Amino acid sequence: MALAIDIGPDEVTFRVRVAPRASRVRCLGEHDGALKIALTAPPVDGAANAALVTFLAKALGVPKTAIAIVRGERAKSKGLVARTSDPEAVAERLRALGA
Repeated sequence: MALAIDIGPDEVTFRVRVAPRASRVRCLGEHDGALKIALTAPPVDGAANAALVTFLAKALGVPKTAIAIVRGERAKSKGLVARTSDPEAVAERLRALGA
């Protein structure tokens, strides 16, 4: 199954499944239409969410302020949006992460 990515005029919406308390931060590929990401941070006091935003901002080449968790802030499955002036490029980077 391919990643579920919705490309808008100035944003990209996508889903992520996190695996907190991993041995290292890395992308584990696509899982049921979502990008699966292992994080070393525990799911306590927003630490895993902050680590997720930092990882994605670097991987997608956007500032951390451009990434927002819009659904599932306290869950392993999350909905995110990346605001950007070049949504096609960000979508392509997401697809490369999921490969």
